[in-house]
Amino acid sequence: MSEAILEISNLTVDFDDGRSLTRALHGLDIALSANEALGIVGESGCGKSITWLAALGLLGRRARVAGSVRFGRDELLGSAEGILSRIRGGRIAMIFQDPSSALNPVHSIGRQIGEALKRHRGLEGSSAQAEMRRLLDRVGIGNAGRRLNEYPHELSGGMNQRVMIAMALAGEPDVLIADEPTTALDVTIQAQILDLIAEIRAEEGMALVLISHDLGVVSEIAERVMVMYCGRAVESASVTDIFERPAHPYTRGLIDALPSLHGPRKPLKAIPGSVPQPGQLPQGCTFAPRCTLATAACEQAVPPLASLGPGQSVACIRAAQARWEVAE
Repeated sequence: MSEAILEISNLTVDFDDGRSLTRALHGLDIALSANEALGIVGESGCGKSITWLAALGLLGRRARVAGSVRFGRDELLGSAEGILSRIRGGRIAMIFQDPSSALNPVHSIGRQIGEALKRHRGLEGSSAQAEMRRLLDRVGIGNAGRRLNEYPHELSGGMNQRVMIAMALAGEPDVLIADEPTTALDVTIQAQILDLIAEIRAEEGMALVLISHDLGVVSEIAERVMVMYCGRAVESASVTDIFERPAHPYTRGLIDALPSLHGPRKPLKAIPGSVPQPGQLPQGCTFAPRCTLATAACEQAVPPLASLGPGQSVACIRAAQARWEVAE
């Protein structure tokens, strides 16, 4: 792997409810290389979005964030607002999962894209207008001149998501973070948005982080996948290894829950139980209560993320057994 453009080290997040602190993220490490496409998957509540909101300083006052987030030579955690404003939205851009709430309903599309252009590239007037039209054309929105004067409520969900992508591209970022970019879109529009993100990433040479609960979506774009559960990384590997040789029982459960498009219809295999609340985690391996391979030893300590082979790491004392059973 080439040198990391963005490196997260021992990132923790605690939320203060006024009475106690509840840990939501437990010492996460991520190294993202230039031009790399990283997928982060897991059920809702596993800490996928919190990781990147914390890294960019977008969590509220009740969040206690510690660790290190380095972007090039800059340390983002604890940085002055001026440094964060220069990097956030400019060199690191984020596409939020719900464009209807991320876009301002009382400002036109043109005003919102124009604000990003002014802040991150200093463009105003005719130069900004020309660049706004180019960006809308780039994301597949026709009749750009008219669309710039419209408001979010006048556009469909898919169109608003394209506007969000255009705003993210306005700062010419080195890293693009897409947080559930196909949420609430129908299947056809989902495919179009994913194809657009992949095409733009390839053309612009950006690093991409795709956050999703859907392994199928991630498999279409990502080169490497990190699987998260209860605020920890439980497996990290190439897309090929994740789908052909998954090593963590949780990863296997996510793959087994995917419907097959080939062969006879079969009932989907659901993972029993649900993700525990951050303040009610079981002792030892947090996945053990839902795991069919769990033993008493799994309840003794949280397994560390350890190398299982070239490019693959897993946090499970039964990893070899889980991998062998899948191979069979």
